[in-house]
Amino acid sequence: MDDVDGSTGAARRLQRDEDAGSLERMLARWTSSPYLPARVFVARWDLDKTYLRTDFDTVGDLLRTAFERPDQKRTVPGAAALMRELSDHGVEVHILSGSPEQLRRRVVEKLELDGVRFASLTLKPNVQNILRLRFRAVRGQLGYKLPALLRRRCELPTQTDATGHVIQEVLLGDDAEADAFVYSLYADVCSGDVRGDRLGALMRAGHCYEDDVADTVRMASYLPTSPTVERILIHLDQQSSPSNFDHFGPRVVPFFNYLQAAFVLYEDGRLSARAVLRIALEMASRHHFEGSALARSYLELARRGHVDGRGLGGLVAEYEGFQEGRQAIAASELSSMVAELAASARELAASVPPTPRVIDYEALVSNHNPRRHKKRR
Repeated sequence: MDDVDGSTGAARRLQRDEDAGSLERMLARWTSSPYLPARVFVARWDLDKTYLRTDFDTVGDLLRTAFERPDQKRTVPGAAALMRELSDHGVEVHILSGSPEQLRRRVVEKLELDGVRFASLTLKPNVQNILRLRFRAVRGQLGYKLPALLRRRCELPTQTDATGHVIQEVLLGDDAEADAFVYSLYADVCSGDVRGDRLGALMRAGHCYEDDVADTVRMASYLPTSPTVERILIHLDQQSSPSNFDHFGPRVVPFFNYLQAAFVLYEDGRLSARAVLRIALEMASRHHFEGSALARSYLELARRGHVDGRGLGGLVAEYEGFQEGRQAIAASELSSMVAELAASARELAASVPPTPRVIDYEALVSNHNPRRHKKRR
């Protein structure tokens, strides 16, 4: 997937950085879109390997992460741009991370440096876990993230918006740990497909502590049963094969770069065409993506059935309405992306979406954490 992550041709395009002034003028003219979602929407983000490029496979990695200054922490290309665009579109952003609570100040400062806004930041109480001799909880994700997600959902002022519709969510995670499993289980708890004794049995099979099991089952009982999670987006930080996630069904969309995530949210009606073009422009100018790689990001999603071309007309129309920005160096890459996508529109119209499926959580719970499973092997 080298062509999808945009790494080819990077060296000869480093000169784009010199055109940052033109980029800033271009972004300023592309002011916030008149499109705004009519209903309240929530985005829940993981942090490590989803938003931040974090290494924690060794003790040395953990120590480096703990002592990094905020300006030394690296953001995954495009992640901050997408989070800013979601906020500008009225989406409420909540961050849930397995990073220890002691890193809160540095994490907040890093997010402020990136210019992103968020409604809440939940970090893991690892010192408390150690003091209570809860060593499984230090590395475990199911017993931490699932009850935390349910607690944050319960804390919403209301479960419905002003129109009476249930507030929908998108969840963003990565392939390094258990995000696809935990997020899918959370979605099915909210919908009422997994509750009560079955939920408790799954958590016990996942080696969760009894108090976490009890809290999770109790908080689940507080929520009305309704489809809540619209989409689960999994950043392929470990370059896992997207087919590894097929058993979670089409609600889970593995992605290689954040322009792909933006394309999915755009076709879901959660981002405007202008927002997608701004993210594509940033990927081209600041992260050295070529126009063909930008287009292939969409086409690769289409081959997997996660987009179907219905939003391409809006992207082309939005791009054609903008003239001055074409003087910027990166705009040639944007033009190349739009032209390639427009040429593919008819072929994409015949794409077949993935088939929905029932998730067999009992079969998946024993090895739901891929990082732990990899270490055992």
